[in-house]
Amino acid sequence: MTEPLTAAQQLIEAHLVEGRTVAGEEIGLRVDQTLCQDATGTLVMQELEALGLDRARTELSVQYVDHNILQADERNAEDHLFLRSAAQRFGLWYSKPGNGVSHPTHMQRFGIPGKTLIGSDSHTCAAGALGMLAIGTGGLDVALAIAGEPLYLRMPRIWGIRLDGELPDWVSAKDVILELLRRHGVKGGLGRILEYHGPGLAGLTAMDRHVIANMGAELGATASVFPADEAVRDFLRSEGREEDFVPLAAEPGAAYDLTEEVDLAALEPLIAEPSSPGNVVPVREAAGTPVHQVVVGSSANPGLRDFAMAAAMVKGRQTAGRVSFDVNPSSREVLQDMTRTGATFDLIAAGARIHQSGCMGCIGMGQAPAAGRNSLRTFPRNFPGRSGTPDDSVWLCSPETAAASALTGVVTDPRAWALREGVGPVVLELPERASVNRAMLEAPLPPERAARVVLERGPNISALPDLDPLPDTLEGPVLLRVGDDVSTDEISPAGAKALPYRSNLPRLAEFTLTRIDPEYPRRARKAGPHMIVAGENYGQGSSREHAAITPRLLGLRVVIAKSFARIHWQNLANFGVLAVEFADPADYDRIEQGDVLRMDGLFEGLGRSPEPALTREDELVVDVADELVVAPEPERPEPSVPREPVLWVHNATRHEDYRVTHRLSARQRDAVLAGGVIPALAAAR
Repeated sequence: MTEPLTAAQQLIEAHLVEGRTVAGEEIGLRVDQTLCQDATGTLVMQELEALGLDRARTELSVQYVDHNILQADERNAEDHLFLRSAAQRFGLWYSKPGNGVSHPTHMQRFGIPGKTLIGSDSHTCAAGALGMLAIGTGGLDVALAIAGEPLYLRMPRIWGIRLDGELPDWVSAKDVILELLRRHGVKGGLGRILEYHGPGLAGLTAMDRHVIANMGAELGATASVFPADEAVRDFLRSEGREEDFVPLAAEPGAAYDLTEEVDLAALEPLIAEPSSPGNVVPVREAAGTPVHQVVVGSSANPGLRDFAMAAAMVKGRQTAGRVSFDVNPSSREVLQDMTRTGATFDLIAAGARIHQSGCMGCIGMGQAPAAGRNSLRTFPRNFPGRSGTPDDSVWLCSPETAAASALTGVVTDPRAWALREGVGPVVLELPERASVNRAMLEAPLPPERAARVVLERGPNISALPDLDPLPDTLEGPVLLRVGDDVSTDEISPAGAKALPYRSNLPRLAEFTLTRIDPEYPRRARKAGPHMIVAGENYGQGSSREHAAITPRLLGLRVVIAKSFARIHWQNLANFGVLAVEFADPADYDRIEQGDVLRMDGLFEGLGRSPEPALTREDELVVDVADELVVAPEPERPEPSVPREPVLWVHNATRHEDYRVTHRLSARQRDAVLAGGVIPALAAAR
């Protein structure tokens, strides 16, 4: 008899083309849809060119332009011309600049329950709100999927999160995901799919679920999955796409690998303090802190409800004098709906500055705050410097907290504001039908026309680098020794200075790791092959593969860390950088910056077959926080994680040896040895 499956397991089983669904083992999944955004898409298009693709082999692929839309000079405009021509050449949809942030726009126009979606943006996981298996990946994984290849990843554990009760007044979906971050931090979801279920779902709309699924990326989760129920049907009906609805829910009796409960009725307004999404406290504890900027919008709070709530709170009032109140409409459709409901007028009258429909301040393209002054944002991330200001102080909160704080000029609990102002709970009357706008979406060209398109490549678009194979013996200095939770924003910065060079890899390399060490690019070029030693969760955050490519261009060959974030670990392998982990985390403290390390016998160490799986007693798993309960599985054997092969690192400076392990599959080992996935594919032809 077949065991009942959770919703996530059903999605995986329906798309499984390689491997076994045993936690920790590599699996291959068929990909139905892909998305790219412009900050990562130029590399994807060049990778498609390098792969010799004639036409996209997915059901649907879309190229969005939503990050690099502040055209301070010609570079962004040239990238957009290149992306449009590439979308036409390879058979992709093209979303023009200003049409909207990829995630809510994709949900509005293309998301279908039961489908798989991967995207070269870590917040692609937001589409799990519709009952999709949506996963953020590096650009090369997206390019391979467009070319018809499976997505390879380690089979995650399924974390069932039961939602009970109803949200109180002045508490919203952002507070739900902030509560999970308060409990578990930015590493709590590593190696896991978050599957939401329970009676509390009845009070959450599809766009509420988008808010929660979007920031699953901040927990480090592989994906977040919601059921496709009547709330999803209502959303698709409002978008004129009810025919795309397919029901999806966990089968009765389905068991989760881990379980947790959240009582929605017990939640209160929460806020993430600078400079991590995991630094979450109740708003009441931070109340009174001066605020100089408030920004509403982004892929983390993209729904009409979020803007309408802020508009209703500020209606007839004026924001505090020192506060810059900024509004980023998440899509052209939402901007139209804001306008026809009067929300745009109310926001402008209260002092709001209305910006383009796009990511904007979330990626540091405009709206950079004053140094050291507090900026409250309904955004997903507040990593150091991500805003475009090196010495920033960014907080993450709900639209309710953002609006209340904009009015008072200090961090304000919206419940306290309402009590002081004598304001009752806001009841929003939102239109049942969205202002569907397809005008800025260009459909793929017919194959015969697409084949004649010539890519428009401006001078700021460099070629993909030639990557040399990994040598059998590698020796080099530890050029950087960094701590825990280093983000890809710190490795390859965003912001208005660096982002326009996303398609110019040699120029972008000059920004690599400069937020940690301004001299790193110069020192790296001088040192040649070198290594980096890191703490826990190295490479968290954005999926940008630039954070793997540009250090590689500067000579990085090995990163030794206590642990890696999922997407960056995959990106390092894709571009021939060996990512290994300390077998004994205490060895991290024995290595100093400047030490010379040597690794011998890499061909043998990376070429051998995986060793037998560990027993349950020896199994290597991610630590489980106190709030989690391991679900009993009396009728199922415990999943095991394959043994991680051992390599040795010799410290020639200190005459010490350290044992390190890797989690690379045979496919990934071949890629690292060849210098990257593209050289490996070329060698196999």
